[in-house]
Amino acid sequence: MLMLKIIVRPQKVDQVMEELLLAGFPSISKMDILGRGKQKGIQVGDIHYDQISKKMLMMVINEDDKEEVVDIVKRTARTGEKGSFGDGKIFVLPVLEAYTISTGKKEL
Repeated sequence: MLMLKIIVRPQKVDQVMEELLLAGFPSISKMDILGRGKQKGIQVGDIHYDQISKKMLMMVINEDDKEEVVDIVKRTARTGEKGSFGDGKIFVLPVLEAYTISTGKKEL
């Protein structure tokens, strides 16, 4: 199993979630986050914005589904044809175990 932490622009999050749902990946947690990437924030006139509003999606998937999910997110979250700084990141982490609390079963 793998956990994906997906950081996207707020205006793209609903579209990403809808595409994942349509592809059969309904289980997602969504959080509001603040941060900055390689661009170190943005400059608007005289004001430097050090932290930018983003959305983070977290999901646990089977390893066999990784390429499909990553491709969906990259295609859906990208702005413009070639993308732009600040479009986001996808982090892939191993998950050793998962338990369903209501049943106590070891399962995804």
